[in-house]
Amino acid sequence: MAKQNVNDKEALRRENIEETVSKTDQFYNENKKTIWTVVAIVAVVALAVFAYVKLIYQPKCEEAMQQAYPAERSFGDGQYEIALNGDGNILGLADIIAEYGSKAGSAIFMEAGICALHLEQYEDALGYLKKYNGKEPILAARALAAQGDAHAALGQNEEAVAAYLKAARKSDDNFAAGYLLKAGIISEELGLKDKALEYYKTIKDKYPSSVEGYDIDKYITRAE
Repeated sequence: MAKQNVNDKEALRRENIEETVSKTDQFYNENKKTIWTVVAIVAVVALAVFAYVKLIYQPKCEEAMQQAYPAERSFGDGQYEIALNGDGNILGLADIIAEYGSKAGSAIFMEAGICALHLEQYEDALGYLKKYNGKEPILAARALAAQGDAHAALGQNEEAVAAYLKAARKSDDNFAAGYLLKAGIISEELGLKDKALEYYKTIKDKYPSSVEGYDIDKYITRAE
């Protein structure tokens, strides 16, 4: 009896498989023209994307990075005017962004933003910095803090504090202490001494070995 049940189950399993195969064959026969049309379209699109990336996009990226190299070297040397706007012999970061967008890499937006910040072009600085989308935490935090500096220079103190706090959360290391200190000082200017005290105490508790941590007691005393 048990053997009969096993045989019945096996026969039922085979019947189900055959039925599924039959339905699959029927579906294919009824729709094979559509199926092959879709396959052909997908293949053509994939080939077009591959050709675009290999023949157009990647060479353009390489060209953009080559053009950006002299400007980035000027940036590293602290020559912010030349780095941003060029000198007639090399393209500036602003020109490269206008021509190539992000093809020279995301970092170019942060570099252009910091140049504009040093040149006191604060609105332009914000425009560049907000387009930076790097994933490395320290650099991402630096870009956010630079946004805070630009907002502060424009008198947009609440936006500045928000940017500094985002930078501190993103960084979460001794660099965060500097961002929290800026947030605290501006919070005091806004009359938010409780908030300022909170930020100063966070520096004392979490980042006592930072440069800001050594001198934080005077800020705490002032805010209390």
